Amino acid sequence: MKNHWWKILAVLLLLYAIIMGLFVPLKSGILGLTPREFKTDQKITTHVKTYNTDFTKGVDGSSIAYIKINDKFKLYADLVKVVDKNTLALDFTLPALLPSIQKKWPYTIVVNDKKHGAFVRPDAIVLEQAALNLDAAISNWPKQIEKQLLFPDELNFPFRPILYESIRNTFYHVPLWFGMVFLLFGSVIYSIKYLRKPNHNFDYRAKSLTSIAVLYGMLGCVTGAIWAKGTWGTWWTFEEIKLNVSAVAMLIYIAYFILRSALVDEEQRARVSAVYSIFAFVAVVLLLFVVPRIATNSLHPGNGGNPGFGGEDLDNTLRMVFYPAIIGWALLGFWLGQLHYRYSILAERLNDEFE
Repeated sequence: MKNHWWKILAVLLLLYAIIMGLFVPLKSGILGLTPREFKTDQKITTHVKTYNTDFTKGVDGSSIAYIKINDKFKLYADLVKVVDKNTLALDFTLPALLPSIQKKWPYTIVVNDKKHGAFVRPDAIVLEQAALNLDAAISNWPKQIEKQLLFPDELNFPFRPILYESIRNTFYHVPLWFGMVFLLFGSVIYSIKYLRKPNHNFDYRAKSLTSIAVLYGMLGCVTGAIWAKGTWGTWWTFEEIKLNVSAVAMLIYIAYFILRSALVDEEQRARVSAVYSIFAFVAVVLLLFVVPRIATNSLHPGNGGNPGFGGEDLDNTLRMVFYPAIIGWALLGFWLGQLHYRYSILAERLNDEFE
């Protein structure tokens, strides 16, 4: 048991990540407004369609809503009416001038009540003013009482437009790629050990870790394709740099196994494979972590200016599951690599006996 604690830890972490990932609900969110475009200097009504809400129970008229013009100016709704459990009707009196230098601009909507807390939709409502006069807009801005936001003490994952429930794939897709990199790094260590001191056990361990790493990479591509279908509307797009370099990375390591199968001499195969593994790892790190960040037109989080692992992608609740998932998947990968190594040793002994 003393030597297997890390395997138990892997199982516990993955069970934790799977259970939490499946059963923790998303925060309330705004799906959209109907209608969403208005001209200023009039009274308007817009209907807000929300997600994971029930305004018919436990709200008691506590809902407030406002249009966030900027950090200093807000325009509160005159009236917030419940239409059904997922829909609110917001009445606003729009002044003629807005404290903004934009003639037509999409503004953020914030809705808040004691049951659901605060939820936000950027670029939710488009307001167009007939003229620009910042000084007049500020001086004539309606006096409003600042209303305190309410935040219920509940455990929820963040609501992200476009992602919605697919945000749970964060605990599978991303940790699989992290686990792949850790496994490949372990393979490089054994490859270096073999070059320093030729021992076929090092070669077998390097091969085993690489095998599981490629499996992880393939699963990462599959989970990524599923995610892309739900968010981008396509399983794969050759216009996305991250997808292309990921495919190239997989091909590099598939070539590793083709190279091994092409060499008959055991010593030569182990030595060439070790050298190839080292250079392949460097190439894959550059492909996955450097090249996509240079791109300026990438949709993938963390690339092309899109946030990755920051406040706009992960919050503290997601991190509570995301980081244990990375550790759990990585440990499971090394466990599978160990099993693959033992299988390779047994297969070699059986072949020697039959020969």
